[in-house]
Amino acid sequence: MRAFVARPGWQELLAGKTDGEIEDWLFRWSLWARSDQLPPDGDWTTWMLLGGRGAGKTRAGAEWIRGMALGLPPFSAAPVGRIALVGETLGDVREVMVDGISGLLAIHPPGERPQWSTSRRRLEWPNGSIAQAFSSEDPESLRGPQFGAAWCDELAKWRYAEETWDMLQFGLRLGDRPRQVVTSTPRPIPLLKRLIEDPATVISRAGTDANREHLAAAFLTAVTERYGGTRLGRQELAGEIINDRPDALWQRDRLEALRVKSAPDLVRVVVGVDPPATSGERADACGIVAVGIAADGTGYVLADASMQGLSPAGWARRAVDLCHRLDADRIVAEVNQGGDMVEALIRQADESVSVTKVRATRGKWLRAEPVAALYEQGRMRHVGAFPALEDEMCDFSLGGLSSGRSPDRLDALVWATTSLMLGREAEVRLRRL
Repeated sequence: MRAFVARPGWQELLAGKTDGEIEDWLFRWSLWARSDQLPPDGDWTTWMLLGGRGAGKTRAGAEWIRGMALGLPPFSAAPVGRIALVGETLGDVREVMVDGISGLLAIHPPGERPQWSTSRRRLEWPNGSIAQAFSSEDPESLRGPQFGAAWCDELAKWRYAEETWDMLQFGLRLGDRPRQVVTSTPRPIPLLKRLIEDPATVISRAGTDANREHLAAAFLTAVTERYGGTRLGRQELAGEIINDRPDALWQRDRLEALRVKSAPDLVRVVVGVDPPATSGERADACGIVAVGIAADGTGYVLADASMQGLSPAGWARRAVDLCHRLDADRIVAEVNQGGDMVEALIRQADESVSVTKVRATRGKWLRAEPVAALYEQGRMRHVGAFPALEDEMCDFSLGGLSSGRSPDRLDALVWATTSLMLGREAEVRLRRL
């Protein structure tokens, strides 16, 4: 019953009903959904639900899949036997799409509930329908399987969006009307823009406020006060597609031109860290970005492991883990806020990690300008997409981010790139190659 949220008058509506009638009523989505959460009429191939955080996109996507798997009207006249579930990562598929509070396991009555197989990464319904889990980090895993329906969650955050989408389209070929639903907070990526313009796409939109009945009042008040009216708020709360700031240091079309699928052999790799001044849920994120440099002097952004709400020990461990995963040479950490404590925290996580402490003596704009120049010169590449980092890059102007927040991910990128490609040590190493 996790998926059920009571509404005023529900006790009177249930009076005198049998247990079976009550269960049917509680789990009948058409009684509870807003109009934008129900599939539109028409001969469409892609139904795109664009909305703010907490707008009910996940619930709508999960209910559509349930309807397709079980053959429930108005979703499908007959069960669809093979379904794809595609998320940013396999962890996101499991934690959000399958096991989340609005995910597939939560919205089924007990007799219909599918079983999750961890080893096979798939859901199996009692009627035989199967949904397989896929990650945008591995487009090739979609090569071969075929489906009659698909659910793509947070498409605007996918690491390899174009490649993953293309592979899915080749496999969406079963049945008379193979279809897919996309649930996402929008970002102005080329794939999303192209789908919006596709005549085979129908679009539903909803802001965070549309789902206020199911959200904590304190949450709505806090995010509205902090982000209302800002570019970030328009994107994350209103669900708008926000285009580039004309005065930003980076532009999205330039980043798209510099995107690659993989990096060549790298001479060095460093992890840049921009620690937050405080800790806790309301603190700024800890920026953690890895950058490598190839023998020809080209830089490659490899990973963005930035995260908000980490304790000091937590962000130190996260940075060290990324360092080990990429076999990085060192961590470059800003120490303006924490001083020697920053290095001490990293040492506590792993004494063997090399650490370079850097101190900001110029403003963020002045530090970022030389790095932006490397992009303009074509000397930087992004290995896949880094949506949150790229949002900061394309929103960063002389006055900072439009939201007034600290550009933590961008700062970490700047520290790592400066160390590798603009510092004195970089010049010496490149001359030796």
